[in-house]
Amino acid sequence: MKILLALDGSEASTTATRAVAEMPWPEGSIVRVLSVAHLIPPTTPYFNEVAVDYERLVTEFLDAASEIASRAADELEGTGVQVESAVRQGDPRAAIIDEATDWKAELIVVGSHGRTGIERWLMGSVAEYVVRHAQCSVEIVRAPPWAQPAEKAVPAATSGKAEAPQFHPR
Repeated sequence: MKILLALDGSEASTTATRAVAEMPWPEGSIVRVLSVAHLIPPTTPYFNEVAVDYERLVTEFLDAASEIASRAADELEGTGVQVESAVRQGDPRAAIIDEATDWKAELIVVGSHGRTGIERWLMGSVAEYVVRHAQCSVEIVRAPPWAQPAEKAVPAATSGKAEAPQFHPR
């Protein structure tokens, strides 16, 4: 089975990697770990002046994507699947679909950030796009709500006494 694991370095990606590592895949399965460097080109009349910095940024983004893919591939070693990694540049949504199509993936696994409302409208949903456009099955992996990072926490109501704030996941 050919499994494409698409990652962006987020906590959702870590959860997706763990889910793939824990699955009992058929013998001979291959996991391709894909990370996409997404850098929007500057739209400025002074492009020539910023071109050098832009090229440096592209290199840094590609290096970061390579590190993400490499780290996940290392985590998947020894789980009974063959592992390879790939790094692409561009829009993550299109890059995931293109990679899955070109490689003839049988399953795409992505993590979900769980964005809703205006945040989802502004940021978009890579997972939703992949589900709508993939030619193969897609598994969306979410972290359980109690495993959300601390910055998603909100203070609990207190009695008004000077006590340490308690945090509860949203």
